[in-house]
Amino acid sequence: MSSVDRERIEAAVSEILAAIGDDPAREGLAQTPRRVADLFAELYGGVGVDPASAIGSTFTAPDAQPVILRDITFRSVCEHHLMVFEGVAHVAYLPGERIAGLGGIVAVIESASSRPQLQERLGDEIAAAIESALDSPGVLVVLDAKHGCVSARGPRQTRSTTVTLASRGVFTDPAARAEVIALIGTGSGTVPSAGLQDAPGEGR
Repeated sequence: MSSVDRERIEAAVSEILAAIGDDPAREGLAQTPRRVADLFAELYGGVGVDPASAIGSTFTAPDAQPVILRDITFRSVCEHHLMVFEGVAHVAYLPGERIAGLGGIVAVIESASSRPQLQERLGDEIAAAIESALDSPGVLVVLDAKHGCVSARGPRQTRSTTVTLASRGVFTDPAARAEVIALIGTGSGTVPSAGLQDAPGEGR
């Protein structure tokens, strides 16, 4: 089970505040180290936890039709600048013998995102967790997110989003993937074209 060392976080935040030339003891900042420690405990609660373990109860699959969940909101932290990125996830999986409760898929996303991440790796970790937990023959994960490190620094592209795709099993086949992406796209405005290839896991 992941845990954070709050005392070390508080000491580090106080040092950072002093390093930027401010006074950690002044009224507006006196409680900031504690607040940041609380925040980090929430943002990084998934460190060291296997996302597959978050899926919870499973049930006998009634058929082999794809299960699709759209527009699941998530937030994570970019490991390069420790700035938040947030957006929506679309998940499709083909049941094996078992299906998950709908909340179980959301819990997997929450677990995988609650750690320093790259968006490309996050999608792959979600797909791998669902594949492993459900012995699924096919998983597809599309993430569409806005990054603080893009909107708040450098080029400051406040409206830019990043779309990545991770596929496992039968959904690595372009035709099968295109069909599921079309189903995800029905009623959703944040899904890429069917021709999008899996995003490489390159750092920014």
